[in-house]
Amino acid sequence: MKNQKPHIFPGLLTGIILILINVILVVLGYEGNTKVSWIASVINVGMLIYFIREHGNKLNNTLSFGELFSFGFRTTAIVTIMLTVFMIIYSYAFPESENRAMEIAREKMMEDERLNEDTIEQAISFSRKFYFPVLIAGTIFGTMIVGAVGSLLGAAITKKVPSTPFDRP
Repeated sequence: MKNQKPHIFPGLLTGIILILINVILVVLGYEGNTKVSWIASVINVGMLIYFIREHGNKLNNTLSFGELFSFGFRTTAIVTIMLTVFMIIYSYAFPESENRAMEIAREKMMEDERLNEDTIEQAISFSRKFYFPVLIAGTIFGTMIVGAVGSLLGAAITKKVPSTPFDRP
């Protein structure tokens, strides 16, 4: 029987690697560091491109751009689910992560000379109320956008052999 869900293994492997990268960044104290956090996105895009190309090569490069993009985006969906579940578990297991996020937000707001202490305090209070929904939404949308870019790139650079519908089995 032909494997009808070839995107599951790449999605699981990519998700595991991205979760490990997040854990490493937290352990090393780079949580919330925008100068380092892009590394996970680059790795996500790189792995998507690799898996899309491998998938196309495995099928003799007969897949269209849309089929390759679909493979990459289904892979991204699995990665997104895994990262969202991880973030939920992490937030409940380590509630101090919310405090750390608020400290980082406060520090960034303090750099803006136009904001006074009252404005910053109101913003932090508002952020605390919606921390969890914003965390989940940010994880979902951020991962899906990076995945869409990786899927587009992977589908675009994967070799495609022109074929007619009659050539396909």
